Amino acid sequence: MKTLKAYLVSLFDKEFIPTGLKTALFVGTLLFLINHGVAFFQGEMTRDRWISVLLTYLMPYLVSVYGQYAYRRKLIKTSAYQTKHF
Repeated sequence: MKTLKAYLVSLFDKEFIPTGLKTALFVGTLLFLINHGVAFFQGEMTRDRWISVLLTYLMPYLVSVYGQYAYRRKLIKTSAYQTKHF
């Protein structure tokens, strides 16, 4: 549970946000075009589709921040291990 709380806090970490947003914009746009492009260009977007679009952009952000968070945790653990054993 401690790790989950730390991850949730990391979603608003100023170091993670820029990369997360760039990833969300790039990957989200590709997924949007793949999954909703035809409906968008034909003017057939429904409320449910727009909710799906929000998730299409949110998920890459969450995954990007998690990757950054996990890497930082690994560095901290490795650094702590090396400090104790060397």
